[in-house]
Order: sequence, then C-alpha cells, then structure tokens
Amino acid sequence: MKTKVFIDGSEGTTGLRIHERFSMRDDIELLTIDPELRKDPNERKKLINSSDITFLCLPDAAAVESVSLVENDNVVIIDTSTAHRTNEGWAYGFPELSKNHRDAIKNGKRIAVPGCYATGFITMGYPLVAGGILPEDYPVSIFAVSGYSGGGKKLIGQYEDPQREAKFGSARMYAWGQTHKHLKEMKAITGLNKEPLFSPLTTDYYSGMLVQLPIYTDLLKVKKTPMEIRDFLADYYKGEKFIKVNPFGAEAEEGGVLFSDGCSGWDGIEIFVTGNEDRVIVATRFDNLGKGASGAAMQCMNIVLGCDETKGLNV
Repeated sequence: MKTKVFIDGSEGTTGLRIHERFSMRDDIELLTIDPELRKDPNERKKLINSSDITFLCLPDAAAVESVSLVENDNVVIIDTSTAHRTNEGWAYGFPELSKNHRDAIKNGKRIAVPGCYATGFITMGYPLVAGGILPEDYPVSIFAVSGYSGGGKKLIGQYEDPQREAKFGSARMYAWGQTHKHLKEMKAITGLNKEPLFSPLTTDYYSGMLVQLPIYTDLLKVKKTPMEIRDFLADYYKGEKFIKVNPFGAEAEEGGVLFSDGCSGWDGIEIFVTGNEDRVIVATRFDNLGKGASGAAMQCMNIVLGCDETKGLNV
C-alpha cells in the first residue's frame, strides 16, 4: 500500500524540490491541491487529514495554522519552517546527532526539519559540546556563505532577473542585527549558553553552502590538535551515510581553497578540519536545498517509513 503524502506549500523552493524527488518514488501517492485553493484552510484541512504524512513548506505563521488543522492523530507532520524547531513535543530532524534524535524521528508525529545554516553549525557544534570539548560558554562565531536559492523565490527572482542591478554580482552580507531566525536552534540544540555571533552572506550562484566554526584551542575544555578534533568527529559520525568527515588538510586537494558550491546537488554534508595547534577552523559544506532543506525532510520521511534513509536521495 502506498503512503499518502500531502505537501502544504508546494509552490515554494523547498516544496518544489520535495515534489520533484517523489518522481523517483513508487511507494508514494501524492495528494495534490487545486492551485486556486492552496490557501483555503478547509481544503488544506481535508488533505492534511487524508494523508499519512504532510510536509509543511510554509512561512512560520502558516505552518502553525496548518498544525492547528490536524484532527487525525495518525498524521505525521514534517515541518520545514522555523516555527517548531525548539518546541517541546517536536523531534528535531537531525538523526545523525544521537540515537535519541533518530528514535524521536522514527516514533514521532511532529518533526521539525533543521534550518540550513543551523545544519552546518550544529553538525560541528553538537558533538563538540556533547563530547566535552567545546565549552557551553565558548564565544562561538560563525561565518557562512550560501547560494542565493536559500533566500526563497523573491531573492531567486532578484538574482536571476536579466535586468538586475549590478550589485547582485557581489557578496550580499546580511543579518547585521544578530537576529537571524536560525540562531535560536543553534543555541538550543547544541546546549550553548549564548547564541553565536553569526555572519552570513549570499553571492551569485544558485545552491551550495559553506559554514565555518573558528576555534581557539586554549579555550577548549581539553586542548586538542586539529588532527585530534578531526579524528573525534570522524569517530562520532562513523557509519553515517550522509556525513563525510574528510582527512585533515583535505582542502589541499582543491588547491588550498574550498568552493562553497562544491556539494550542490548532493544530499550529504562534508566536514573539513584545518588550522594549527592554536587556531582551528572546522567547516561544513553541503547543499542548502539538500541536507539543508528538502533532502533532510525526505531523510526524516524515510526514517518514519522504516525504509533505507537514502531512498530517493543523492548520496
């Protein structure tokens, strides 16, 4: 019997990518909504409660409204918005972090998919804090660059407009007020005492993301060399199909540089560790539309269904 799936918000970037991925699945019956009724709460309510799994690819307020429409206790909600990521009763959709995270996804009815920048940071930050290496009060600073698709339809339109302003050919740094919507989960999920200082930027390419975590080793709970940090992360994620911890100094293979679009179209995430005994850079590279959005949502669905986590995904 096929699993009935409804995508609430299928016109957005994430919703469209999830929809595309179902073309490779023969175990899914996709419930569709009349385009003229896609904002009609009664029609959405009917489809949500007729589904086995509903993906929410909506702004926060609309996602909260959709959850309020659920009457069928058997419906699994997988929400890609920011609305529920730190809410009690919601599984955080990052199964590689721990057995408890994976079990909560498998057994849960409410699953919140991580944000893209948050995914990049938490991949590094969670095991380092949990492993007693990075102090909870460490003054975390994050620098990150993303393709413009992470900004949604409006930003995509601005970048791809043939008559666009010349400034869109340069780096676009934003979130100067330190109020980025991913900061809350970065702090809550890793167990940090403070939200990180966060400097994100987008530039003139479609998808792919690079997130950097700089570390002073003398501020760690236990001073570690770059190689020791790399080996710790490799052991932590051993056997995980979606996470690749590269050998120390792997950036040398790319001429001593890392291009932020290097994982575009791939659904996994790479970890790099470089630096020296005093200052270390840990970095993640992935597709903001893959492990950073629709790929992570599909992985969560696969866990719920009890099938191979990589089914329908590119790893």
